Amino acid sequence: MSTFSIYSLAAILLVGLGVYGLFTRQHLLRKVMALNVIAGGIFLLLISTAYRNQDLFPDPVPQAMVLTGIVVAISATGFALALVRSIHRRMAESETDPSQDSWDQP
Repeated sequence: MSTFSIYSLAAILLVGLGVYGLFTRQHLLRKVMALNVIAGGIFLLLISTAYRNQDLFPDPVPQAMVLTGIVVAISATGFALALVRSIHRRMAESETDPSQDSWDQP
């Protein structure tokens, strides 16, 4: 089994694990983490395609795509975390605890 095959299988496993986490988890932070796992699998697949020919120099285009993708993934993760925090804050404000209401207490 070649190195390309091993890395490709690992990339497919990471993407599958991320998709599973994305669809089965309810917590928004875990969904953001699952998206990052998917991105890591895609980056691994792109890097493995850059090195699929061992006798030649590696292809610089997939490497440049991975570097650009890492920057975009970090930015998207920061934005997603800010959205999760905003959603959590608004949901906490909209929920009321019946034991806290003053008109229910004698």
